[in-house]
Amino acid sequence: MGDAPAVALRDGNLMPQLGFGTWQISAADCPRVVGAAIRGGYRAIDTAQAFGNEDGVGQAIRESGLRRDELFVTSKLRNGAHRRDLALRAFDETMRKLGLEQLDLFLINWPLPAEDRYVEAWKTLVELQQQGHIRSIGVANFDRPHIERIIAETGVAPALNQIELHPLYQQRDLRGYHQRRSIRIASWSPLGPGTSNSAWWWAHGRAGHGNMLENPAIAAIARDHGRTPAQIILRWHLQEGLVVNVKSSSPERMAENIGVFDFELTAEDVYRIEALDRPDDGKIGAQPAEWNQT
Repeated sequence: MGDAPAVALRDGNLMPQLGFGTWQISAADCPRVVGAAIRGGYRAIDTAQAFGNEDGVGQAIRESGLRRDELFVTSKLRNGAHRRDLALRAFDETMRKLGLEQLDLFLINWPLPAEDRYVEAWKTLVELQQQGHIRSIGVANFDRPHIERIIAETGVAPALNQIELHPLYQQRDLRGYHQRRSIRIASWSPLGPGTSNSAWWWAHGRAGHGNMLENPAIAAIARDHGRTPAQIILRWHLQEGLVVNVKSSSPERMAENIGVFDFELTAEDVYRIEALDRPDDGKIGAQPAEWNQT
């Protein structure tokens, strides 16, 4: 499936380990940008109801000329649609916009603990999967207590959890828990501070940490391998067994980001990147236990 190797989810389905993210790409730009990504070899496309661009992603899929089974498409349930009736309505709208009969992966975008309806939302996703509308179901930005609760109340574990993860915020404890539960992790904001993603969070009151692509340790490893800093960080995610989605509007940068399967980081490289972890203050986005914006 494209240039990226596939990884297995706990339900037996396969997904490309590296995909194309679409946050902050407008619906009007998606046919051009996502179309370029597909032509460049990306076969996993990550969108969300909250992104406001599912219709543009759907147009790019239709215009790609690829068979349906050649693309892995992920979307996410918007905040504020956790009630079963709202979730069903929102899912139908997602499928209409994407122009698909079956979605590969559908996630709950945030748990919104103050609203306390994420279990109801999860039960709805389980129902949709059982009906054959979704191949795999998962969550995003869920901490261990949220995951433990949905498993306890439904008996169904998510196939994947999409969380903030990058060299400054490596989430080692949470990753260990997911490994024990056989839940895949997908990294959002994989390149860390300095991206448009982090700029959005800074505008919402989060602290800044400079630019990860200018970090001296990352730059030194990049020089050693004759690669760019972005390629080093993406290669680190892949060697850690993480799924990663990365966004760019530039075909040249798209090619650079997907061109990370012909080299490997050394054990020393990985050790140097592990030393960058700042679990107490390296986070860009909000804490899942605190974020309740609908």
